[in-house]
Amino acid sequence: MAQALVPLKDLVAAKSRLSGVLSPVERRSLAQAMVEDVLTVLAHHTQISAVTLVSDDVSAAMIAAKYGINHWLEHSLACRGLNPIISRSCELLAQQSEQAIIVLHGDLPCLKADDISAVLSGLEQSGGLIVGCDRHERGTNLLAFATGDAPEFSFGKDSCARHCASAAARGISTQILRRPGIALDVDEPRDLGLLMDEIEQGHGGHTAALLSSSALGGRVRTQLASMTATAPTRSSSKGAVK
Repeated sequence: MAQALVPLKDLVAAKSRLSGVLSPVERRSLAQAMVEDVLTVLAHHTQISAVTLVSDDVSAAMIAAKYGINHWLEHSLACRGLNPIISRSCELLAQQSEQAIIVLHGDLPCLKADDISAVLSGLEQSGGLIVGCDRHERGTNLLAFATGDAPEFSFGKDSCARHCASAAARGISTQILRRPGIALDVDEPRDLGLLMDEIEQGHGGHTAALLSSSALGGRVRTQLASMTATAPTRSSSKGAVK
């Protein structure tokens, strides 16, 4: 069994890098749909004993109530910045229970129960720190660890390597987990295009329902195609900062 922590930023300001494709209202709707997909998986997983949503967003309490999970106000933790907030939250969770902790982002719309099961299986078999990397294998979308093996949280540029390095410096073994449901976070238009492909292949959920609507889905496809047609031929290797 494990407990899960999901930090959620203000939905109004969420996904600003998608401003060329989605309006502010649509970006907020997308961010909420994605976190609801994540919470659906966690709240119904038989090996997750508790889920805590950390957010100051005005809708966070309502979302938490919908899924029967805990909600902590970000400002109540008396710290600022993603890494200090996660660190303090994990300290509080460890005080409440000795169960392992999974920290994951809320923009993983393709997350499945099997992904969480794989995380917990890896933790049970190998211990140490499980790092769920993004599709670029540079960012971190998920961390899992026993309460005594909490890492130095280093979300940001090249966080995957930094999480592994800091764990190694403390003598904690690390396993990098590569799974499509964990790897696809949605921050940029390219990510959104990949998500649209997943939806076309039959992926369901709140996000799929939002983006498969005839009006929005069609417009997103048209906009993404237009951006691809006008983009420079030079490719970029930069990934999302997580």
